Amino acid sequence: MSEPVADIALIGLAVMGQNLILNMNDHGFVVCAYNRTTDKVKAFLDNEAKGTKIIGAFSLEEMVSKLKKPRRVMMLVKAGAAVDAFIEKLIPLLSSGDIIIDGGNSEYQDTQRRTENLEKVGILFVGSGVSGGEEGARYGPSLMPGGNPKAWPHIKEIFQAIAAKADGEPCCDWVGETGAGHFVKMVHNGIEYGDMQLVCEAYHLMRNGLGLNPAEMSDVFDEWNKGELDSFLIEITRDILKFRDEKGYLLDRIRDTAGQKGTGKWTAIAALDYGVPVTLIGESVFARCLSALQHERITASNVLEGPNDSYKGDRKTFLAHLRKALYASKIISYAQGFMLLREAAKVHNWNLNYGGIALMWRGGCIIRSAFLGNIKQAFDKNPKLSNLLLDEFFAKAMKDCQASARFVVSTAVTIGIPTPALSTALAFYDGFRTARLPANLLQAQRDYFGAHTYELLGHEGKFVHTNWTGRGGNVSATTYDA
Repeated sequence: MSEPVADIALIGLAVMGQNLILNMNDHGFVVCAYNRTTDKVKAFLDNEAKGTKIIGAFSLEEMVSKLKKPRRVMMLVKAGAAVDAFIEKLIPLLSSGDIIIDGGNSEYQDTQRRTENLEKVGILFVGSGVSGGEEGARYGPSLMPGGNPKAWPHIKEIFQAIAAKADGEPCCDWVGETGAGHFVKMVHNGIEYGDMQLVCEAYHLMRNGLGLNPAEMSDVFDEWNKGELDSFLIEITRDILKFRDEKGYLLDRIRDTAGQKGTGKWTAIAALDYGVPVTLIGESVFARCLSALQHERITASNVLEGPNDSYKGDRKTFLAHLRKALYASKIISYAQGFMLLREAAKVHNWNLNYGGIALMWRGGCIIRSAFLGNIKQAFDKNPKLSNLLLDEFFAKAMKDCQASARFVVSTAVTIGIPTPALSTALAFYDGFRTARLPANLLQAQRDYFGAHTYELLGHEGKFVHTNWTGRGGNVSATTYDA
């Protein structure tokens, strides 16, 4: 038997897997490549991996035999049953202290279960978010590892070497126990949904409200990318808008029905489960659902009345307001995302480093943007910060931008252009800054028809019921938190 030579094995040779292997090779690590369809292994070794130190394996037994101890096996396979199937096959081949890493988009509850189950047989499990698409995987992704903390010292060198760097710091650090890594990645993807929807609404307002052509819109996004909106999504939107082929601007010919892989939906479900008002991500998911109803929308466009107008004022002034509205809405989206992280950390006893998470998102990933540095500073200044909007920097930014957000949303309503994400951002901001909401009436209604009880001001914690009609009894129903 030859001496084990590989530092890590990677299962799954789709584009992300191949690029991650090549990235590891670039940083001096010997990687053993494996795929269930072994023809892919040979093709990879003969082509992309030719002339590198990458080695291949044509069975799981061969792959494990080539690994140095503790053996490190990373999977980039489809989330769900495929991950469990590989784990089942790997368990008999591995020893106590060996490490299995799931780099796919797994649900965090699955990662929690796998971490706990594998610990019982002595295997250290890591669920790691990997963001940045194929280019990120090849040249530096954002990595969000969580799971069994005993695994971190054995994978830290590899992960931090291959991760993107922001201001010289790796966009990768240990996130937390059990499902923390995949939860953080899920919230990242939810924020990504929100960011994308906000940019789409800005584009819609420019196209339909201002009548700008793709080249003019591309110039606007190029300008915005030089300021506080500097980010990957603004940058690629600029490039998409100006992309032409022999038939003209490509974007104009793309069907307006959006797909989704499910991580935004998971974030919205988690927000409901934890009772956190992550409204902007929720609206972004529903906006994709609405886009899928294209046939119904086309029918409705010929039946339903409403304004179909354009903005009559100064374009330049409106664009200045739109830039500020987009910035304010992005701040609210991230504030909501971090609210969800904080609540989940409380429930699961995760010790999340929020400033560290912002740093992990600074480079390599889809939501990378300049203002993540400000988020990191906010949490560095006050690690117990309950909401980003209460940080001095972000409170000032909202003060500077809110009038523009109100102008843009009210204009959109007047001319009939839907802005679900921009609108819900403003509604959340106004709700969050309101000391007294109308939920007192809601509680009275619940008590009236269902004897659900309420608390009186000054007597918090004591739940009482009123016989509102004189016909009801004095027995009350139990209550629970949403």
